[in-house]
Amino acid sequence: MVPDPLNRRLSGVLKMIGRHPGALLSALAAGALTLVLVTWLGGEQGERSHAGDRPSLLELLDQVSKERGRQLEDAPLDTAPQAPRARSWTSPLARQCSGIDPAVKQRLETLMSQEASWRSDLAIDATNFGRRHERDAFGRRLDITPRVVVMHETVYSMTSAVNTFLTAHPRDEDQVSYHTLIGGDGRVLDLVDPSLRAYGAGYSAFLGEWAITNKRFKGSVNNFALHVSLETPSEGANNNPRHSGYSSSQYDALALVLSGWIRDFNLPPAAITTHRHVDIGGERSDPRSFDWAALQSRLASLGDLCVARALTP
Repeated sequence: MVPDPLNRRLSGVLKMIGRHPGALLSALAAGALTLVLVTWLGGEQGERSHAGDRPSLLELLDQVSKERGRQLEDAPLDTAPQAPRARSWTSPLARQCSGIDPAVKQRLETLMSQEASWRSDLAIDATNFGRRHERDAFGRRLDITPRVVVMHETVYSMTSAVNTFLTAHPRDEDQVSYHTLIGGDGRVLDLVDPSLRAYGAGYSAFLGEWAITNKRFKGSVNNFALHVSLETPSEGANNNPRHSGYSSSQYDALALVLSGWIRDFNLPPAAITTHRHVDIGGERSDPRSFDWAALQSRLASLGDLCVARALTP
């Protein structure tokens, strides 16, 4: 006999499938319902269940349905739509040339010298990233220079995120990735080369700019963005507005990743923003419970905030 709670859950699933049959196929095709276990950088020994790291089937179906509705156009576009109105962005990061914490500076310099011990590359499935397009879907020339950094959180575990990126997603609307992932212990996985396009923000714009590279989809920042995601603490695997926050090791690693991008691409610190800000649909809130002061002190110690560069819409 199926217990009453499970009966209710199954009933809900069947109702959801009736409303969104295509979403079920998307979820199955994406492999999101599998319970494959992946070892995170060889740091975990043996097998342990990560079923709690994944959304329920009801949540998955609803999420897939919402994502398709937000990103897909009703019909392929014939002409380029007008870019969204620019939303102002005032960076919480302030210019800082003094008041540097010597202990933070020393710690980060030591970590930088030991980068090979905490940072590595992982080749994800080729369907989950692509080249940056030099022309949009309407033939207009695009600037593919990375000029905005979008910070995210995984919501579920690092292992769950890695599983998703290792899975082939033939359908464009199911493809997802970040350039870099940062685990709760500060270990870093580089997944997509910064010269390439990660699929981190499906329906988005920054300072009124987006790029439409497929007439079936709404615009996004992906063609000129860099995406970095922090592993969410275990109690944050939900839709609550806050959680306990990220570890000191994560902020150390994040600062070093961002510092490299700032210097490689001549980015102003004000170009570092959040998924919540660039999301046009207003459904994203990540990274939740982010401590900008923690990032401020670290970037200042690395010398990245003693600049006068600013962003203008």
